[in-house]
Amino acid sequence: MSNSLNQNFKTLSLLKFALPSMIMMVFMSLYTIIDGIFVSRLIGESALSAVNIVWPVICILIAIGVMLATGGSAVVARKMGEGDEKGACENFTFLAVVGVAVSLVLLVIVLLFHKPIVYALGADDSLFENGKTYLIDMMYFGPCCILQSLFQCFFVTAGKPAYGLGLITAGGVANAILDYVFMGPMQLGIAGAAIATGIGQMIPAVVGVIYFLVKRKGLHFTRFHWDGKALWQSCTNGSSEMVTNLSNAVITYLFNIILMRMVGADGVAAITIILYGQFLFNALYLGFSMGVAPVISFQYGAKNSEKLSNVYHISNRFVKISSGFMAVASILLAKPITSVFVSESSHTFAMTVTGFALFGINYLFSGYNVFTSSLFTALSDGKTSALVSFSRTFVCILASLLILPQIIGLKGVWLAVPVAEFVTSGLSFYCQRRNLSKYGI
Repeated sequence: MSNSLNQNFKTLSLLKFALPSMIMMVFMSLYTIIDGIFVSRLIGESALSAVNIVWPVICILIAIGVMLATGGSAVVARKMGEGDEKGACENFTFLAVVGVAVSLVLLVIVLLFHKPIVYALGADDSLFENGKTYLIDMMYFGPCCILQSLFQCFFVTAGKPAYGLGLITAGGVANAILDYVFMGPMQLGIAGAAIATGIGQMIPAVVGVIYFLVKRKGLHFTRFHWDGKALWQSCTNGSSEMVTNLSNAVITYLFNIILMRMVGADGVAAITIILYGQFLFNALYLGFSMGVAPVISFQYGAKNSEKLSNVYHISNRFVKISSGFMAVASILLAKPITSVFVSESSHTFAMTVTGFALFGINYLFSGYNVFTSSLFTALSDGKTSALVSFSRTFVCILASLLILPQIIGLKGVWLAVPVAEFVTSGLSFYCQRRNLSKYGI
């Protein structure tokens, strides 16, 4: 466990270590996109609308899982670096139990109040039944959703990133196959989509539980021990990642409202496809940051400033160099990605490709911002991490969306995220320059 995190990393060895997490996040983004394609093509646009209506509630569940996973990983990896293996295992077990308990509380709330919740989210009578069915069925798999998020991070913390990749890949493939089977031949409708997604989450969750129960060396499940301090640290450290997930729901809603007013349903379809693309491209940076975070936390806990500084500089170079390639790739892949969703002869296709080109500028800056937020989470500086993340995913984008379309029209919508990422990159640079010296970097 310790050796894999404590090695003397070079550029290639660090990339190799982070690669499973990068591939894992890409797979997760792909099978989320595939879900949308199957729902739209096999059930219809109304069903896809119903899914989007109730998605904010599911975002809350995902946000809690990501918060406990990223924040808890920093706490556990730091204790490993300090040589406190018993404390690390106790905190890991505690966070898993807390995550499952929270998901069950949310399930009870949804079962009791699903009708007012679905209507409050904007459903009309035509969307209510599909929205209710999808929400309830998804929440039944809530514990699996939380545990999947936890194990993504903790397999890396345990020095076994390939295990997490294998499980996520298996879950993703199962999800895609079952999407077709349940919504196609079996004609289960929207319930089939939720069940397919739930089973896809169940595979890494159940196998992960078995793995950490059977394992007796390194990071493993142990006797439950309440630790309020560890919970508080995990929540504060992971607050930026939680904010990111919650903000995405709000910002997507704002995009839809503005585009409906400016160009109608075609604009909403265009931004949906562009945001799917963003989910795919940013997955690489999220995966890389997830992969190197336990190494940073470990070296911080071990007080090894030389190795910590080395990992930071390698990571920083990789993010900056790859950002240019990512921006170019987003332009080159705009047409292929768009054509999966809409016909090339449609007005939506032309609008989306144009939007992709302008929106793609954001990839010059987004990787740096994602890494900066993750870096401070790994260093247990949740306040700075949350500042960067909240500015990036909410404050700057909100300001851009309210101002730019008023000045330059539709182009302002496509440029809102690039402008927000550019402004946030200045804040990220300032936070790094101001704070990293106290960590020996």
